Amino acid sequence: MPRVGSRRDRGTGAARARFGAALGLALALLALAVLRAAAHADALDGALAVRSAYVNFDHGVIELNAHVTYPLNPTILKALQNGVTLSFDVEARIEQVRRFWFNATVIDVTLHRELAYHVLTRRYVVRDVQSGAESSFATVKQALHSLERVGDWPILVESQLRSGRYIISVRAGVRRGKLPASLRALLFWTDDWQRESPWYSWSLPV
Repeated sequence: MPRVGSRRDRGTGAARARFGAALGLALALLALAVLRAAAHADALDGALAVRSAYVNFDHGVIELNAHVTYPLNPTILKALQNGVTLSFDVEARIEQVRRFWFNATVIDVTLHRELAYHVLTRRYVVRDVQSGAESSFATVKQALHSLERVGDWPILVESQLRSGRYIISVRAGVRRGKLPASLRALLFWTDDWQRESPWYSWSLPV
């Protein structure tokens, strides 16, 4: 004679099924998080720092010069060759030092430049986002060498500064820019792919 399960047995089975489903979902989310973190770390692995920076005063205009090191690894190179545009930023901030209050930000500007690989010409193209000026290079190392040098970038008019002490800070950043349509669905989990260097700061008495 077939055995009929009790309500208790049926309830225990349902609970086990719910626990198994919840455990499976948790493991899937954990695997996705690990995959996402690994992709983020691998893509941005490498040196990212402002090595040196200084300003010139040219006819009343303060111009920034800086040497930056950006990361380069096989993942970044493959992303470029697959049509991904990368953004390389340099941010400059000037703050007035105040004794009894927080420093006052005088200006905070960012130099936005993009690096892309053109399949037809097999050239790496660096574009200034603001001006639209472009330069092309035969290798990615040549393109990065160009991006790592900031020369005579006008950031402020000297007349905007009153007498006192100021702090100039510079930092660099790299992030994923435009994606070709064919990769948007595959790389949806890398939307937060970005990294910034520590600030490089020095004092500027006026």
